[in-house]
Amino acid sequence: MSENAYSYSFKDINEEDVINLSDYKGKTLVVVNTASLCGFTYQYDGLQKLYDDYKDQGLVVLGVPSNDFGNQESGTNSEVKEFCESTFSITFPLTEKNVVKGKDAHPFFKWSKKELGFIGGVPRWNFHKIIIGKDGNAIAGYTALTRPSSKKFISEIEKALQL
Repeated sequence: MSENAYSYSFKDINEEDVINLSDYKGKTLVVVNTASLCGFTYQYDGLQKLYDDYKDQGLVVLGVPSNDFGNQESGTNSEVKEFCESTFSITFPLTEKNVVKGKDAHPFFKWSKKELGFIGGVPRWNFHKIIIGKDGNAIAGYTALTRPSSKKFISEIEKALQL
């Protein structure tokens, strides 16, 4: 079997449980690197709405907090979790903080770069969104400039959910 997203796992934000992407076989995933102090942090609202609107159809949003850009996620994992829950009522899964770019990037992001190239697969700022199909293969990546509520992004999600 060739390598796909199901080959990867993250430690959850509580630093206790492991989030195996293989547990989401048959679902559409949006993996997004997040930060609490970013100008795009408002996108948490859109990501939560997307999750609420489509989770019953098989969508999972996975937030990956990262301090890679502008020192905008400098808090501890528990501070990040508290911020996300109290400020944005986030209910989708969050990983512990991870490196998402460069030689020390989490293996998932090295894989996404290989699959989607530098533009789609490598976060160049916070709130880069990577869509993974029900088969575990990378579909597309969107920069922070694409809001979770954008027609183009939602259309791609709906198409992936139908496959």
